[in-house]
Amino acid sequence: MDYQGLKADPKPLTQYLVSAGEVSEAEFNAWTEPKQMAFFINLYNAATLQLILEHYPVESIKDIGTMFKGPWDQPVVTLFGKRITLNKLEHGIIRKQYDDPRVHMALVCAAKGCPILRSEVYTAEKLDEQLDDQSRQYLFTPAGLVINRAKGEARISSIFKWYGKDFTSVSAFIEQYSGQNLDGLKIRYLDYDWALNER
Repeated sequence: MDYQGLKADPKPLTQYLVSAGEVSEAEFNAWTEPKQMAFFINLYNAATLQLILEHYPVESIKDIGTMFKGPWDQPVVTLFGKRITLNKLEHGIIRKQYDDPRVHMALVCAAKGCPILRSEVYTAEKLDEQLDDQSRQYLFTPAGLVINRAKGEARISSIFKWYGKDFTSVSAFIEQYSGQNLDGLKIRYLDYDWALNER
């Protein structure tokens, strides 16, 4: 992510967040589920970018906040006229209301270990295709999946450890989107790289 460029021209991001914050709950509830999910994913990612900009330069998102109130506990998201945290949006709303583990491939935490931020917004019309693509893309990076058949092991992102219960089967998900058969391989978790995903 080009944070320097975004810092130099933050107006489009700011305007989007203002616009998203003006969406009423009644208007939102009239939308289809794909449109709701796309809205929430876009809002989460945009709010994360805004959080980074407010503290930039920073080496890691984890440097923001305090020991008792980290970056995900800051009231940085305006939703339905209220200020909420990224944790509330992700865990209290998105994961709670939508049973789709692919969202973990779409929500970006501004770290090198997380999935990449798409160069396009999520839309209701393309959401299924976009989430599939995100899942494939992440598992084709060394942050998502590293297989060493000589050692008989598959090292996978810690996302699958933290949110394993959201997946019907972690192995099946990985096999579906990576095309790699994990049978007989010992599963280990990769160390998560929290360094800022800056280019």
